[in-house]
Amino acid sequence: MAKWLASTECIRFDVADRVAHITLHRPDKRNTLTPQTLAELHAALLEADDRTDVNAIVLAGAGKDFCAGYDLAGAYAGQGMSEGPTYRSVNGTLDDDAWQLEQTQKQTIAMFDMHKPVIARVQGNCLAGGTDLALMCDMVIAADDARIGFPAARANGTPPQNMFVYHVGPQWAKRLLMTGDWISGTDAARIGLVMDSVPADELDAKVAELARRVAAVDAELLAAHKRVVNLALELSGARTMQRLGAELDARAHLSRGPRRTQFRADMAEHGLKTALKNRDEPFGDGQVRLGSESARKPA
Repeated sequence: MAKWLASTECIRFDVADRVAHITLHRPDKRNTLTPQTLAELHAALLEADDRTDVNAIVLAGAGKDFCAGYDLAGAYAGQGMSEGPTYRSVNGTLDDDAWQLEQTQKQTIAMFDMHKPVIARVQGNCLAGGTDLALMCDMVIAADDARIGFPAARANGTPPQNMFVYHVGPQWAKRLLMTGDWISGTDAARIGLVMDSVPADELDAKVAELARRVAAVDAELLAAHKRVVNLALELSGARTMQRLGAELDARAHLSRGPRRTQFRADMAEHGLKTALKNRDEPFGDGQVRLGSESARKPA
């Protein structure tokens, strides 16, 4: 068996009872994604897929949140570039930006391509890049009070890894992306964005039981089941859509509209906290409430 894991500073990797548990482990940063986190996650996924003592994988986040997105205070915000690896995207061209997004995408799209099923355990914030991870998994179980959405769509770009339409159809995909609003785990289950939701204190037991049942099936059969469904998604364009998603996100980054311009100016002059406040304030609490749109708080 190949040994893939070179580092586990940002994740935890454990195997028990034929289930690999991969846990994002930056709870003090709400498990936001950095280049190192993505590299470690990719290595863990490859190792889990390679191991003969693993039939199923659970992807989780330590602490209060699953994943609050990309670490905007680091290299992805264009800051601190001299302190670590540099990216072609800093040149500001569409092609260089698309290239960098595609390299990042390759690390997480492994969840779609690998043979073994991946179950996402979602609690707290599952926002922006967090949805890139969760929605690429084979099944998603969320806490009722989880917050799932892509608020970055309001000023920063479009999801570079986009499975929204394949889970919820065109209308709900547009509703969530065109506002950047978030939806609770309960309502996400109602529209099919996640498979099921449960009270937060029942989440561990629910995920553990599902993982146990899946892992009881032979790995070869699980691979056949996963791949036939994913081939159907590919025939519907899902795999090609990921490449287009990266290119369209790069295009969106070139926007000179007022909201995008303001966000960049706020980041440069005042920092992330102010940039996020000014981006999100016009949207109120930003929650989608099924059946009660008329009762939304005024923006």
